[in-house]
Amino acid sequence: MTDQSSNQMWGGRFAAGPDAIMEAINASIGYDQRMAAQDIAGSRAHAAMLAATGVITDNDADAIREGLLTVLSEIESGTFQFSTALEDIHMNVEARLKEIIGEPAGRLHTGRSRNDQVATDFKLWVRDQLDAAESGLLALINALLSQAEAGADWVMPGFTHLQTAQPVTWGHHMMAYVEMFGRDLSRVRDARARMNESPLGAAALAGTSFPIDRDMTASALGFDRPSANSLDAVSDRDFALEFLSTASICAMHLSRFAEELVIWSSAQFRFVTLSDRFSTGSSIMPQKKNPDAAELIRAKVGRIFGANTALMMVMKGLPLAYSKDMQEDKEQVFDAADNWMLALAAMEGMVKDMTANVDSLAAAAGSGFSTATDLADWMVRVLKVPFRDAHHVTGTLVAMAEQRGCDLPDLSLEDMQGVHAGITQDIFTVLGVENSVNSRMSYGGTAPAQVRAQIARWRENLA
Repeated sequence: MTDQSSNQMWGGRFAAGPDAIMEAINASIGYDQRMAAQDIAGSRAHAAMLAATGVITDNDADAIREGLLTVLSEIESGTFQFSTALEDIHMNVEARLKEIIGEPAGRLHTGRSRNDQVATDFKLWVRDQLDAAESGLLALINALLSQAEAGADWVMPGFTHLQTAQPVTWGHHMMAYVEMFGRDLSRVRDARARMNESPLGAAALAGTSFPIDRDMTASALGFDRPSANSLDAVSDRDFALEFLSTASICAMHLSRFAEELVIWSSAQFRFVTLSDRFSTGSSIMPQKKNPDAAELIRAKVGRIFGANTALMMVMKGLPLAYSKDMQEDKEQVFDAADNWMLALAAMEGMVKDMTANVDSLAAAAGSGFSTATDLADWMVRVLKVPFRDAHHVTGTLVAMAEQRGCDLPDLSLEDMQGVHAGITQDIFTVLGVENSVNSRMSYGGTAPAQVRAQIARWRENLA
């Protein structure tokens, strides 16, 4: 296709084309060509509907359909010549269609505008990305479930303020991220259901006088229904904002997990070993194994947050209906989508490949007086001591053990009775980390039996 700068598709309104600066600022073909498949799908549905309602002939509709398939084939094969002078993907496709089939191409745009066309294309593209995000999240959740199943009994330290708090199980920690990404999955599905209304047929802003069938095009494109207000249909970008909002929350979850993997894989922790597939070496230090994939996932959240903020700023001051500002909606979404899908895939790969260092986890689980709360709980449960008093006694014993350079189970019964005479030998049944995690049988607790019950619930829900 040749550059048609001398034949702008503006109609007769402008005597001369825009200068180079105007052409550069006005054109979006450099990025919206990513919506070519969606644009052609929308045009094919529109042409079929125009023929079914008698607006155009069946012969014209057949020519348009075959011509659009030829255009799509050229784009997919890389032989299509995109023109900046033709501004966007819609005009590029229509101009090439005219070169292929001639006059019938001019009838394709009957009963629609670029305003409803771009809204439809963009919705279809975002919907495809939500479907991809759902697949990515399901794969990641399943990888986490497999890790949880393998380590339902493995003890490790649980942290608050990144300080050792209480023993938990590896499976319990993995299931915490299953819950997080499960909420992301719910948001993806919710956003997809809400956005699934077709703008096609809203035309420029007021609808059209042609006897179109918007239900037919909505159904053909997989929408649940046509949008109910033409002004809103062409000016709505909530679906893109919801996509970015959902991506932002999920990216934050990915970043939190990535941070843990960076810490856990360090020489100081040695909780996990990441596979060579998701690590790199140092150019100067041969002993180094860097968790680069996790660090890059941690950084992706900035780009995705930025895209969300950028589009919010674009949309915040726009009156109804369409404004050219909305051309700035796509680059942020495209970039965020690329980085979100990449981060999901990389995290799934790391989770599937990583190896938990069970001995290191267990050694760390018993350090830092992690069973102090169990001691206090035992005093409340067995000796009927008020919790605040039990808390004080336990704190005194922790200070004693710290001063002696030992852990709580290393104190003698006489040491403990010197602080509280009611303590008995039975206390040592709760101070071990295995006893601690097994006792946490409340719903959602870290006990292996509870972890396995949650894994089973998720497996059933996903099935």
